Amino acid sequence: MLKTYLYIPEQLEEKIVYTAKALKQSKAEVIRQALEKGIHAVQQRGTASAKALLEVAELGKNHQIKGPKDSSERMDDYLWVNDSSNNE
Repeated sequence: MLKTYLYIPEQLEEKIVYTAKALKQSKAEVIRQALEKGIHAVQQRGTASAKALLEVAELGKNHQIKGPKDSSERMDDYLWVNDSSNNE
């Protein structure tokens, strides 16, 4: 295990101490668990959008759905305009 130093606000220290006492664990263990859970949550968030895009692409492929041929040129129009059938 590696030793790491960091500065934290007093309010966070109070929460850590309270949690450690309530769980009958050391402050270090509480901090390790919180970091592990926090990092896992950040990693999941970072990959969730990529997974969603891949799933949408797979649905389109499986159902042979084709988008408009000019989608790369008019991406903003298709994303942000309410009526995409209005070709100005």
